[in-house]
Amino acid sequence: MHRSSPRAMRSRLLAFGMLAALALAGYGGPVRADPGPARYLAPQLPVRDRVDDLLGRMSLDDKLGQMTQPERRYVTPAEVTRYRIGSVLSSGGSAPEPNTPESWADMYDGYQKAALAGPLRIPVMYGVDAVHGDNNMVGATIFPHNIGLGATRDPALVRRIGAATAEEMAGTGVDWNFAPCVCVARDDRWGRTYESFGEVPELPSMMTTIIDGLQGDTLGGPTSVLATAKHFVGDGGTEGGADRGDTRLPEEGLRAVHLPPFRAAVERGVGAVMVSYSSWNGLKMHQNRYLITDVLKGELGFTGFVVSDYNGIDEIDGKPGFTKDEVAAAVNAGIDMVMVPTEWRRFIGYLRDAVKDGDVPMSRVDDANRRILAKKFELGLFERPMADRGYLRTIGSAAHRALARRAVAESQVLLKNDDGVLPLDDGDRVFVAGRSANDIGMQSGGWTITWQGRPGPITPGTTILDGIREAAGPDATVAYAEDGAGVDSSYDVAIAVVGETPYAEYHGDRTDGLGLDGADLKTIDRLRAAGVPVVVLLVSGRPLDIAGNLPKWDALVASWLPGTEGEGVADVLYGDADPKGRLPVTWMRSGDQEPINKGDGKKPLFPFGYGLTYDD
Repeated sequence: MHRSSPRAMRSRLLAFGMLAALALAGYGGPVRADPGPARYLAPQLPVRDRVDDLLGRMSLDDKLGQMTQPERRYVTPAEVTRYRIGSVLSSGGSAPEPNTPESWADMYDGYQKAALAGPLRIPVMYGVDAVHGDNNMVGATIFPHNIGLGATRDPALVRRIGAATAEEMAGTGVDWNFAPCVCVARDDRWGRTYESFGEVPELPSMMTTIIDGLQGDTLGGPTSVLATAKHFVGDGGTEGGADRGDTRLPEEGLRAVHLPPFRAAVERGVGAVMVSYSSWNGLKMHQNRYLITDVLKGELGFTGFVVSDYNGIDEIDGKPGFTKDEVAAAVNAGIDMVMVPTEWRRFIGYLRDAVKDGDVPMSRVDDANRRILAKKFELGLFERPMADRGYLRTIGSAAHRALARRAVAESQVLLKNDDGVLPLDDGDRVFVAGRSANDIGMQSGGWTITWQGRPGPITPGTTILDGIREAAGPDATVAYAEDGAGVDSSYDVAIAVVGETPYAEYHGDRTDGLGLDGADLKTIDRLRAAGVPVVVLLVSGRPLDIAGNLPKWDALVASWLPGTEGEGVADVLYGDADPKGRLPVTWMRSGDQEPINKGDGKKPLFPFGYGLTYDD
């Protein structure tokens, strides 16, 4: 590495002198009387030295602000400046108006300018749940949800998806992604099953390549965004598949099933880890010092920072809201940044009191700040704090949509194909039906534009019906009726595109059964009554209880939640791409078998790893 001469170094440090003078002002508490030149603003210095220098200039209020993350709807840019806020987030569906890439960039830059107006010029990080593309933003490329990507068994593809997502985020300035979810889904009734790459630890572990795509080879590249492994730890193993529930396992089982993907994420240098709402043997993860501090930070050697989940500290004592004791418990457990969307002022007050009363040691506050500041320096935010709008052109680009289309095709799992009804021929007369056939919202699922997602043309894309029509060609007959009305024996094949209505998190918990919707079953029966072969495409976030109906269907494809590029489904239907997908989860023979997983001795309808090809 080139080393500057002592004279040149002195000149650089003097150049930072005026900025250093700003640091003397402080806020809400004393700082050193003469901190000297602002070494933390010198990009050529090691990150450790920059962190040490900046930390020595910070008041208690500066440090508390860095540990606080409000939601954008409840904090103004002026408050970011005043309270030295370290990070702002958009929760699911929280977007600027209008929801355009330019509006996102303007909003980000507004918060960033406010942060830089503080005496120490510490930039904010802005976080979003970009869990299958930059899915909060209208016009972004929406990739398949993780369960579909797990079916591809293609870590290289997943890395490319991470890089594409980072590019689309970079244009808006958003620099922190609350993804990937590396949970191991052990019960299909769980409402977050589709956020998991699969039911065995090897699958989420191998798909941590998405971290490399998001962060780049090292943090600080032009499109590098901070990745977050979540939710630590065991959220996929809760009793009854209840979201935010209790994972009852001996430590040996927790380590064997749920910890390995986090180990893999740490080995890839993931920048942040988010704590789970769930409990382990009755103890809320948000207060579990052993797992957060001793295991994650100590044993696994995690050097990034730990963030709570949305209002996660509120649930430690099982009562609404949070107390000073809950704040102290969470921070002492090892949580470095706390996501407090609305009551962030109260959080700061409680944490200040806890420090002054000795309930939270100053060493813990300093450790949290070191971890947070190090990532800000590594991301290059002090040198390049504003949105790089040159990357706005990548949002929804042809290249990214082609990548998503390939991912969709690779994720399709062919489960049944009697008499070789698939692939279809270009000349086939095709009748398409079903609630999910011509609906971007349905095929994209939850965490798409809004938190829960919703049916309808919520963002640009190609529906599965559009894809079928494109693959069939302009002269082919492709008829459509959502409920199947009008089908008759003149058609060569009927395709029913059915499945689940969008949902997210605990709203998607299904303890009352995993059967198909009654309207979907009526649609399929109407197609069958026409006497033509029936192909069923299941657009769902998990296996559904279909064993009793399967003998009546000629073909079955698990299409998962493909996102905006429905052509990928049609590519497989028409043989332009071979079905390569293999089940990332075990498919139940009946809902009564849940939970059912590889190696548990239960006889499934389709085992983990199952998937036909057209050669079978």
